[in-house]
Amino acid sequence: MSSLTEKDRPIVQLLLNAGTCPRCILRFCCVGSQTLYRHPHKDLMKDLQEFLKNNREKEDTVSWDVADPPCKRIRLEPREEGAADVRHNGAIPQTPEAGDGSAAMESSAGKVCNVCLGILQEFCEADFVKKVCQKVNSADYQFTSFVFSVSLPPQLSVRERAAWLGVKQQMRATACPDCFKPAKNKQSVFTRMAVIKALEKIKEEDFLKHFPCPPSSPKKLCDALEIQCNNGAVFVAGRYNKYSRNLPQTPWIIDGERKLESSVEELISEHLMAEFKADSFNFSSSGREDVDVRTLGNGRPFAIELVNPRRIHFTAEEMKRLQQAINDSSDKIQVRDLQLVTREAIGRMKEGEEEKTKTYSALIWTDKAIQREDIAFLDDIKELKLEQKTPLRVLHRRPLAVRCRLIHTMRSEYIDEHHFRLHLKTQAGTYIKEFVHGDFGRTKPNIGSLLNRTADILELDVESVDVDWPPTLAD
Repeated sequence: MSSLTEKDRPIVQLLLNAGTCPRCILRFCCVGSQTLYRHPHKDLMKDLQEFLKNNREKEDTVSWDVADPPCKRIRLEPREEGAADVRHNGAIPQTPEAGDGSAAMESSAGKVCNVCLGILQEFCEADFVKKVCQKVNSADYQFTSFVFSVSLPPQLSVRERAAWLGVKQQMRATACPDCFKPAKNKQSVFTRMAVIKALEKIKEEDFLKHFPCPPSSPKKLCDALEIQCNNGAVFVAGRYNKYSRNLPQTPWIIDGERKLESSVEELISEHLMAEFKADSFNFSSSGREDVDVRTLGNGRPFAIELVNPRRIHFTAEEMKRLQQAINDSSDKIQVRDLQLVTREAIGRMKEGEEEKTKTYSALIWTDKAIQREDIAFLDDIKELKLEQKTPLRVLHRRPLAVRCRLIHTMRSEYIDEHHFRLHLKTQAGTYIKEFVHGDFGRTKPNIGSLLNRTADILELDVESVDVDWPPTLAD
């Protein structure tokens, strides 16, 4: 049960005379019943007129009969029979009482609301609801729940403030230049937040000098410029192996010029984008390898955020088929454990990045001849502490710093007088190439200094990334 009381009478009279629509009047009178707002606009206007005509001596409170609580399941499409009787989100209005409306009511009913610019007059009616439903149906989204949001014109905040000051008076843009500054990627400085910020700073007396209170009625309704449908992001995770030494993890573009034709990110995402019918994607992984480094073993964990997907429901079997399609499309990569995950689960991939370990295999060349006994001592070194300055090759994109890293274990395999293979288990974030050749003394100690000769790396493979995520799936 919702009602207007005698104290609301002057507010209703003032706003109605100013050209305010019934729903905005109810808002200013703090009427909270959702069901009441669902009544058709014409019925609400008539009820307000009747409220003003009532004799105060007869009753101190005028109540409108509404079905409380409102039905949570709103009818989106009218029935075939009696379709004309279904009004405003499926609510069936009561039959209005007979009698001619006053001239004042007819005049007010034809005006565009001076507060909401007609938004609560037109866009709460059944016709506009049908328009929204048609847009959703044509967009062909999969969803189990939805959020309906509205982007309102900034000037509504000004008009509401003017109406409130008008009510306050009845009951007892040079003003803020710093609020309207050009913002990046904004078409106008008069954004809703900028207007609200300005209204908080303007004094009432200054506002009254610049704006009529209550505000005047506009000549035309506010237009619904666009109805957009957007779905929440979907997250897909897995592990990838990279078998090519000529494939970057992400697109390699320098000064607007593409250096290589593809990347790990693109080889995986193109299939996901097509199946999920998404607008775009964001790729992330547990670390990254250089373009000439292979990733072997169980692979590197990765996750892809698919933005605004049309399709979101996939069975485990469908995900397996999608994984197979990715693997069949290229011999440069392979994907395993492909699965749907939550946004929160992706955090596990980034947790403890400094603590996790990685295992590498490096093919090393030395300028001076070596024998097996010359490299055997490397197998006995445990927890070797390194000091690594930011490598010269990444200094253009990473800050200059000295990072302390650990080589947990090493195991050497002699090949010939100038070559051997070194297996390393290291702390995450260790620059392996620089540990081998020293980077002109920027990494200390290094293989060259330990062997007392010049050393360089010819090949590098990532053999394992020790992160227990995402969960392993059965084949």
